[in-house]
Amino acid sequence: MADTSSTVSIRVLDKEYQVHCPPDQQDALLSAARDLDQRMRDIRRAGNVIGLERIAVMAALNLSYELTQARQEAFTGAAISTDLERLDGKLSQAILDLE
Repeated sequence: MADTSSTVSIRVLDKEYQVHCPPDQQDALLSAARDLDQRMRDIRRAGNVIGLERIAVMAALNLSYELTQARQEAFTGAAISTDLERLDGKLSQAILDLE
């Protein structure tokens, strides 16, 4: 299978990076790069973290925390959905038993 990825230029904190990416994922990559750039600028602007590497690590930690929270919420939502389906089944059976 031929490699169909192309090179996309992204800018993060005024540094340009060349990233290989499939054409159908370029918009998502550019959006992610803009989000990362904004997060890193916010961290730098706060003034508590100095140095590109430290700013990048803080941004990565924040993103990782948000991802962990989203996964936990999705897991909790799936568990609630399963419980609701089970209760629905019990209610349906109870209604049938009453008829």
